[in-house]
Amino acid sequence: MFFWRDDLGGIRRAFTDRFGGVSEPPYAGLNLGGHVGDASDAVRENRARVAGELGVEPGRLVFMDQCHGSDVAVVTERPAGPLPVDGVVTAEADLALAVLVADCTPVLLSDVNAGVIGAVHAGRPGMTKGVVAQAISAMHDLGATEVAAVVGPSVCGRCYEVPAEMRDAAAVVSPEASAISWTGTPAIDVAAGVVAQLREAGVEDLTWVPGCAREDTSLFSYRRDGTTGRFAGVIVRRSS
Repeated sequence: MFFWRDDLGGIRRAFTDRFGGVSEPPYAGLNLGGHVGDASDAVRENRARVAGELGVEPGRLVFMDQCHGSDVAVVTERPAGPLPVDGVVTAEADLALAVLVADCTPVLLSDVNAGVIGAVHAGRPGMTKGVVAQAISAMHDLGATEVAAVVGPSVCGRCYEVPAEMRDAAAVVSPEASAISWTGTPAIDVAAGVVAQLREAGVEDLTWVPGCAREDTSLFSYRRDGTTGRFAGVIVRRSS
């Protein structure tokens, strides 16, 4: 169920994998994406299983309607309707925040002392638009001062082949994102760009979880499979 997880001062952080779910092929396993064509009952059960493993009620698990932008929302409960943002932060205990990915970079943010957490969806557009900095700014507004970050697995620079002009545009924002693919063509390393932006934002406590979504079949990858599910980064501050 979990590709990686830890507890940081009462804050549970995790990235899921494909195992332990009920979805049928081509979403086989623990698909958490409700927008990819999978059966809604299967997605609901998969989400409930993840919530249970993290010790929260399914109704306290917040997902975004990600749109490859830089907008960030502050939440105090699970929204009743769509949440069209790519970052979400909260100071509420036992409210789990989730980011869905199948190649993009998931980022989990936290300040243990302030009790503030965040989840960010950083694809190439979000990285270039500064979604990570926007999320950290929103956390500061809630009282966070020492933000820790964990960057989850995503498609690596060797596997994210793009046109040269797209790579060059990304490199203008974050030079570290410039990469070369396995075949020697232009590529982008979104996670490397995100890590550089986190450092620029003053994040010192930073964990970068190794793993390429396209290369590791325990993770969902749109670039590898086309029609597929979504894995997630999830973070929650427990009240006890």
